[in-house]
Amino acid sequence: MKNRVLAALAAIAAGVLVLSGCSSGGGAIADMNAQEFSSKTQEAGVVILDVRTRGEFNQGHIAGAINIDVETDTFENEVSKLDKSKTYAVYCQSGRRSGIATGQMEKLGFAHLSNLQNGISDWIAQGMPVVLAE
Repeated sequence: MKNRVLAALAAIAAGVLVLSGCSSGGGAIADMNAQEFSSKTQEAGVVILDVRTRGEFNQGHIAGAINIDVETDTFENEVSKLDKSKTYAVYCQSGRRSGIATGQMEKLGFAHLSNLQNGISDWIAQGMPVVLAE
């Protein structure tokens, strides 16, 4: 009897993990390589978000990106002004800050987030274009 109860509890726990997406790595954030991220940025309605400093942004960024520095005290306030129903393609220099930013954005209710793994450094290494601030 005790083994049946334990087996039933284990089955319920496994079902909860599957439904919550924990076992499959699901969630609002999709980590992407440079090629996948490039494709994502070409989709209609996707907002490209650069979370580096203004100086880094000015030295070269992905075309069409908006800049909100994740390491400022105003980041949460600034991203809260954005439309949570849209899809955001988020990047930084190496992927560390964009990982932080997408995590914060997910907690704020953003449901469609893509994170550029290894950041714009990898983007450039793959021969992808960048533009200078205007």
